[in-house]
This record gives sequence, C-alpha cells and structure tokens, in this order.
Amino acid sequence: MADEQDRDTLQHSTPADASPPPADASFTPAEPLKNAGVDFTPEDTSATGNGSGTGSTLADAKQSARDYVAKGREQAADKARGFAEDGKAKATDALTQLSQMLTDAAGQVDEKLGGQYGQYARSAADRVQGFSSAIDQKSVEDLLDDARELVRKSPEVAVGLAAGVGFVLARLIGAAVDQRDA
Repeated sequence: MADEQDRDTLQHSTPADASPPPADASFTPAEPLKNAGVDFTPEDTSATGNGSGTGSTLADAKQSARDYVAKGREQAADKARGFAEDGKAKATDALTQLSQMLTDAAGQVDEKLGGQYGQYARSAADRVQGFSSAIDQKSVEDLLDDARELVRKSPEVAVGLAAGVGFVLARLIGAAVDQRDA
C-alpha cells in the first residue's frame, strides 16, 4: 500500500529536467565533506595489540602479501621441478629405446650394407645410450646449469639447437594432428 502511495506521488521527469544549465549560470560547489561533520581520522588500531597504529597494520599487510607470494613461488617451483623430473625420465626412456632400436638395426645393416655401416649404427647406439645415462645421472638443476653454460659459451649453437628442436616438434605435432584427423 505504501508503494502505491509513493508511486502516485512521484513526479515524472520532463526533457527540460535533463537539459544542461545555461552557459552563463554560475556554479557553486557544495561544502566539502571535511567541513560537513565527517571524520576522516583513522580509527585507533591499538586494540589489535600491536600498539603502533596504522603504519604497523600496513607493514603487517605488506609482510602477509610477501609471505603469500613467496609461498606461491615455492609451490610453482616445486610443481615445475616435478614436471621437469617427469620430462627427464621420459627423455631418458625414449633415448634408451632409440639406442636399443639402433642396436637391433645394426645387425640388419651388417647383412644388407656391410659390417662397416653396421659398426656405425652400433657406435651411434652406444653414444645415444651414453647420452641417456649422462642425463639420467644428473639432476634437473645440473642440466639447467649445463644448458645455461652452453648458451653463454656459444649462443649460435643454442639458437641452432632451439630451431632444430622446434622444427622436429612442429613435424611431430603436425603428424599427430594429421593422423587424428584421418
């Protein structure tokens, strides 16, 4: 019932109500809030037990934010380290399988192309197996340090390796997409 009375007493706006004031009208701003009885002084924070007021609360908030960021970094680093360990394990497994394939193929190469080429295949298998073992024995941090050192010593080799790895990955991904679509 009160809503109906309010609705009946409402005055409807007209286009003249929304028009801007004339250009020669003078403007007088309202009295600032600080003189209107509004208190802008901070509340007493000594009840929190730290006794040093707002500065300490701000410092506590900053420290809390730093702690939160540090905790997030640690969690991200742990997760990245876990992914890197998994990747390292998969890489060493793949290299070991490649070495085994090369060793198995060396016998066929001996029969079809001769012993010298079979020896090349066995030598390649041994090198791949040695590389796999070297990766397996090093920690992820050691591998990253080695990669950084390689980039420092010869950046052109690092760029070439990155381009080669990118090309191989693009081919593998492209083949996987083509195979999935077929």
